[in-house]
Amino acid sequence: MAEIELKTAPADFRFPTTNQTRHCFTRYVEFHRCLAAKGDGSAECERFAKYYRSLCPGEWPLHEPGLCIHASEV
Repeated sequence: MAEIELKTAPADFRFPTTNQTRHCFTRYVEFHRCLAAKGDGSAECERFAKYYRSLCPGEWPLHEPGLCIHASEV
């Protein structure tokens, strides 16, 4: 059986407290800015997607297609 390796976003000095709400949103915005700059399917952007998906609560509608905030709106 293949071994599963779990990772989360690395520590970020901009968010020193335990409340990670702003950290989640910042990574989400970075992901969509990357998509706007490099286009859909960019391997570099997937790093940001993994970060925001690991930080943001699953109950938030960020993961729903069509509900994203575009980089031009931020």
